[in-house]
Amino acid sequence: MLREANQSPAAVERLLRDEARGIAEVGAWLRDNPPALVTMAARGSSDHAATFFKYLMEVTSGIPVASIGPSVASLYKQRLRLPSAVHFTVSQSGASPDIVALQAAAKAGGARTVAIVNVPDSPVAREADLTIQLGAGPEKSVAATKSFITSAAALAATVSCAAGDAGFDRGLAALPEALSRTSRIDLSEPQEILASARSLFTCGRGPGLGIAMEAALKCKETSGLHAEAFSTAEIMHGPLRLVERGFPVLGFVQDDMSFDANCNAMQKLTALGARTITFSSREMPGEQTPGAPVPLPSTGHGLLDPLVALLPAYRLIEAVTRQRGLDPDQPANLRKVTETL
Repeated sequence: MLREANQSPAAVERLLRDEARGIAEVGAWLRDNPPALVTMAARGSSDHAATFFKYLMEVTSGIPVASIGPSVASLYKQRLRLPSAVHFTVSQSGASPDIVALQAAAKAGGARTVAIVNVPDSPVAREADLTIQLGAGPEKSVAATKSFITSAAALAATVSCAAGDAGFDRGLAALPEALSRTSRIDLSEPQEILASARSLFTCGRGPGLGIAMEAALKCKETSGLHAEAFSTAEIMHGPLRLVERGFPVLGFVQDDMSFDANCNAMQKLTALGARTITFSSREMPGEQTPGAPVPLPSTGHGLLDPLVALLPAYRLIEAVTRQRGLDPDQPANLRKVTETL
């Protein structure tokens, strides 16, 4: 897992270079003739990349993005009505029957289809109107890492092209280097916080929410550590009841218009006794940053901060998994089954 996660900076750099033409074409679809709706199809980690994209697209363009459940087409056989829509399929393998069925239904319903896949010779790639190849290389670890980061980068690049934002373009160009610089981050204090944890929350707002969802999945998938992801707005309601002294919370706090609201939420959680781990490229206000801050290298564009944060989060989760005597490349449930045989 860690070896493949560390390949992410090079994979992102390669993607932005090799797929620039296809990304620009999709961006032109969205910019020159804005659709009434963008739809998404994805499962698992890829669905978290879709959530990251949803917020980027909506906050930069105002075009609503909706995720359609694959079973609508595969199990329920429902026809879709998507005239003028653009439909994105995000899939590492590009072969899931549910995802293939939904893309076909979207195309039949009038949508232009875009496949973002790591396997170019796959059913989704072959049938899409346009394919963006991740080129991340074989994903051998159980927990997808580099393919997630390259998927999210491809989607962010599409948004940048659609927005025509020079600042966003510069941030993307700086993304591979920022990801590389995360290798210097000291994660010893966050690792100590999670070492004895039995459960935790992850949280973020805007594009940070999809990244928080991905971090929670990795905690469950690799270390058998129960984790739930929430918006930093929603965590202040029902989930707050579970926060007690010592309860860990991972927060993804990007340097954008959500910064103050996110900081306030993390400070309130700390005041309730939570042990907070905050990933941010910007120092939180106040005399002392609560909990364990994880300072991130900046791309110069705050909307990309959560994606930069994910790589050290992967490293943290991998280290905690090994500290717990587990193998991050073998699913926790498979370990348990094997132990009983």
